[in-house]
Amino acid sequence: METIAKSGARARAVPHARARSRRPVLPRWWHWLFAPLAAAVITLCAAWIQLEGQIFTYQFFWVESLWWHRAAWFAGWVFLTLVYLFFLGLTGRAPVAVVCTSVFLCVPALICYYKLQLRGEPFLPWDFAQTSEALDVAGKSDLWMTGSMCGAAAVLLMLTLAACLLPRLRFHWGRWAVRTLLPAAGIALMIFGVFLQPHVTKDILYISPDAFHQDRYYRNYGLVTAFFTNMQDLQIDAPADYTEERVQEILGETHDAAPYFSASYAAAGDGAVQTPNIIYVQAEAFWDPSALPNVTFDQPITPNIARTKGEMATGSCYSPRFGGGTCDVECEALTGFSMDYLPSSSKPYVEYIHDPTASIVSFRKSQGYDTLAIHGYYARYWSRDKAYANLGFDDFISLEDMDNPERVRPCQWEGGLVTEAEMGRQIIAAYESRDPDVPLFLHAVTIQNHLAYTPDNYPDDTRVHVTSAPADMSDETVGCLEDFATGARDTDAMWGMLTDYFDGVDEPVILVLWGDHYNAIGNGMEVYTTTGYASDDTNDPRVHQTPLLIWSNYWKEPVDLGTVAAYQITTVTDDLYGLEQPAYFDLLREEFGLYRARSLGTTVEPDGTYSQDALTSAQQEVYDAHWLLEYDLLFGENYQNAPIVQQ
Repeated sequence: METIAKSGARARAVPHARARSRRPVLPRWWHWLFAPLAAAVITLCAAWIQLEGQIFTYQFFWVESLWWHRAAWFAGWVFLTLVYLFFLGLTGRAPVAVVCTSVFLCVPALICYYKLQLRGEPFLPWDFAQTSEALDVAGKSDLWMTGSMCGAAAVLLMLTLAACLLPRLRFHWGRWAVRTLLPAAGIALMIFGVFLQPHVTKDILYISPDAFHQDRYYRNYGLVTAFFTNMQDLQIDAPADYTEERVQEILGETHDAAPYFSASYAAAGDGAVQTPNIIYVQAEAFWDPSALPNVTFDQPITPNIARTKGEMATGSCYSPRFGGGTCDVECEALTGFSMDYLPSSSKPYVEYIHDPTASIVSFRKSQGYDTLAIHGYYARYWSRDKAYANLGFDDFISLEDMDNPERVRPCQWEGGLVTEAEMGRQIIAAYESRDPDVPLFLHAVTIQNHLAYTPDNYPDDTRVHVTSAPADMSDETVGCLEDFATGARDTDAMWGMLTDYFDGVDEPVILVLWGDHYNAIGNGMEVYTTTGYASDDTNDPRVHQTPLLIWSNYWKEPVDLGTVAAYQITTVTDDLYGLEQPAYFDLLREEFGLYRARSLGTTVEPDGTYSQDALTSAQQEVYDAHWLLEYDLLFGENYQNAPIVQQ
């Protein structure tokens, strides 16, 4: 019986032995070869997702990006190898390590791709402070799969299957801890000892700061290295000469100058109006699509602006953003702070304005104005509920406060977006309910024409139609352009509503309207490239100049403003009408004569031409002074004693 039992046991054991023998297992030491290989493959897959077919262009990617900047790519590869070894030590399974490392890098690569397509910028460290807003926008956008994503997924699947040939690692808890903690320590050392050390990144990795062209920065240095070296900008250092004495010296060098524009009220009016009601309107994504070459529409897009052009100041607002960043543009207009000095794509409302901060709002409040903000979306969006109070607004009317507002474009936005007409009615209602003995400063932000665009957003009988377009513009882009043009037409109608209404009131009113930024419409930048309106570069100056309109019911002379930076809107408005403004804005007025805007590496000269060259010595001097005064108000000690509203 014992012999039979043993024979049966051997018989039962044989199939299991054969089953194990069918799976070829490589020696354990192959893990050390596989780790750097897997990191390299995952790095290239992430680049493939981000750059699509550009990685197969020898000169563009393999020479100009990978070879010329090999030290930076090497650092990123070492870092990713350590990440792989961390997951391997944690789980003991190579396939799990491949999957976790792929997710670690390729999810940011996906975010990079979509952000580059929609906003012209990659995934940046400070985006984590904007997660809820980003998810909200992403949920309303039609995200799409590309061939590069599918190809990268196939390669990563094969890499995972290859990892199955490696044996599982089993360790005593002590060795497990060592194999997990050592790569973790290496990761921390890479972050804090390499990526966050300016002398290392500059002198060893040969990385040149390129904050104005983050798409190029990520392409040149790789996603890992670019992302972590950008973290150097999270720490805002004071200018080297930041002292109270230097602040007062700059303020003392500014002086009262004659009005800049000869046809302005300040230059040619009677000067009797000193505290007019002031209404700012920042219109979502507003610019005139009628300016597109070789495109025609079935109706005029901006007839009201054309009608009032002869009685107001008109020009262009140079926006620091493309495809988003509405709150950054309004922050520039309300504070005079330039985004050029801050980390690329940072959000001051979210990251910096956590305490009472000097602004034109708090200044007007110190003059006795009532201050009110209106926005057609939720109050928490971009932390406006907190930032507006810190800037000095007495009250804030948001979507939650509106009683059954008119809404359109329901395809991407549940319930639709508040219309421009509704925003016009909200502004008029707020004006009518004001204290008539107290001047009003009102700032409104519209939202109807927010991305994404699709012709299904409007009924066919109310939508603007494209009647002719370039042959190489896709049908998808034509449909999206019709959606956008309809919103632009409605912004113009709101302008007509407001100017008609305020033309009939007795109290003096200044009305200022500007567009916040351009967007991608349809298939990437196709609407701009096929028409010849602009290039496919989101930093092209032609897609950073939105309409700027400044009108009043007590001065009807036309003024050509040229191009004005968003942070100069208040300065120019006050200069046109001779209004008192903070001492800080006096410096901005002097800057206006040296350059009209400095943003994203582009200088708009006083004559309206663009330059990518270094600033002249005179321009650099006032540029540095601007940053010193901005730092003093935003991060420093407020040596300027600018009015702020204590909460």
